[in-house]
Amino acid sequence: MFYIGCHLSATNGYLAMGKEALSIGANTFQFFTRNPRGGSVKALDLDDMAAYNRLANEHGFGTIVAHAPYTLNLCSDKLRVREFGREVMRDDLERLQNIDRVVYNFHPGSHVGQGEDAGIEMIIEALNDILTEDIKTPVLLETMAGKGSEIGYKFEQLRRIIDGVHLKSKLGVCMDSCHISDAGYDVIGDFDAVLDEFDRIVGLERLYAFHLNDSKNDPASRKDRHEKIGEGTLGLDTIVSIINNPRIAHLPFALETPNDLNGYAKEIELLRARRTV
Repeated sequence: MFYIGCHLSATNGYLAMGKEALSIGANTFQFFTRNPRGGSVKALDLDDMAAYNRLANEHGFGTIVAHAPYTLNLCSDKLRVREFGREVMRDDLERLQNIDRVVYNFHPGSHVGQGEDAGIEMIIEALNDILTEDIKTPVLLETMAGKGSEIGYKFEQLRRIIDGVHLKSKLGVCMDSCHISDAGYDVIGDFDAVLDEFDRIVGLERLYAFHLNDSKNDPASRKDRHEKIGEGTLGLDTIVSIINNPRIAHLPFALETPNDLNGYAKEIELLRARRTV
């Protein structure tokens, strides 16, 4: 089964997102858990969540991706920002207990001058404080492009975080095609070798989701600017090789390209036509 979708607005709730996904040929999707540039969140609507679960089961949806807000930074140099990140993640994970087949993705954080080692230790400390045995939603570290002081643009950094967390069974990774290319991995020339390296350092069994994006940037630019599928430096052939790679073909693929809903529908149709595995 090819699970392909895009980022949708959560303004009207889960059921609305599920119906919108169906309208564009998607069977998975991604959404922000709350205001991505702030922290405000809608009131919990258990009826809406239950209605979405019924719709998703009826139509064979794959795992969906809940994305933490950009303001979450577990390794900020400001204590209040770090505390805010913990509060948001705890609340998000509690809410997601009511959704079937969902993963929670977040940007590991930016150390803002404190240094990589200090940043990684802060992320580990926060996750050890947040994660509990009763949490059912896997928490995913996103592969980053490496702009500024971002942590997570090297597979080794993700490995160090995972190694330091007590409840490793709760952790996974979401790979982003634009990000890993911008970070310097040879997505265009030898994506299989990239997967080999990821498997050796992190383990492919920890890869739970994939952000499918072309890039406006040259490889290794460390800039993080997404482009529409086939219109960037990765190109359509590279994107098609990713979705047809048998080692990751089972993953949910979420488009984060600069598109409106109609644009996403066209990309989904294009990629479905090029899927061969």
